[in-house]
Amino acid sequence: MASLPGIGKRTALRLVLHLLSRDEEQVNRFSRAFTDLKSGIRECEVCHNLSDHSRCSVCSNDRRDAGTVCVVESIRELMAIEATEQYRGTYHVIGGVISPMDGVGPNDLHIPSLVSRVESGQVNEVIFALSTTMEGETTAFYLYRKLSPLNVNVTAIARGVAIGDELQYADEVTLGRSIMQRLPYENARGSQ
Repeated sequence: MASLPGIGKRTALRLVLHLLSRDEEQVNRFSRAFTDLKSGIRECEVCHNLSDHSRCSVCSNDRRDAGTVCVVESIRELMAIEATEQYRGTYHVIGGVISPMDGVGPNDLHIPSLVSRVESGQVNEVIFALSTTMEGETTAFYLYRKLSPLNVNVTAIARGVAIGDELQYADEVTLGRSIMQRLPYENARGSQ
């Protein structure tokens, strides 16, 4: 258990001792829950969010604005934006950022499916909500170059989030304001 993120040796020991004190059926239910989690969760066919159906709860919600797509690196950023309760559009989880040093190129990310969504003509605005790291900015610029010929409004969240910070660590108020005060991408790049 110490190999899980955020769990050190002491916490792992406490968890193991707790499980050993439980009866066998409780431990079996706990174990089945983990197995069911891994086998029952998949990526949404539209946005790559986690789901137990072919479409996630955001993409299947007809009260969401499907014409507005917020591009995020991972599920963690999607969850952070959802926690603000201020965004009513949909998402596209690209699965990381372009990082040549780590061997991650554009073909390793969910970029073609984003381009296809925009090409369908049903998307009016794409919001970049990527980290303000060098890799995040590189990814945003690459996406901008791919999307700009497609006649879609490309914006970026306002920079209440400090340059170099990870988006998932921003507080909900700052992140919510950044979403609501987004800027056209070209203007957002010029202010840096």
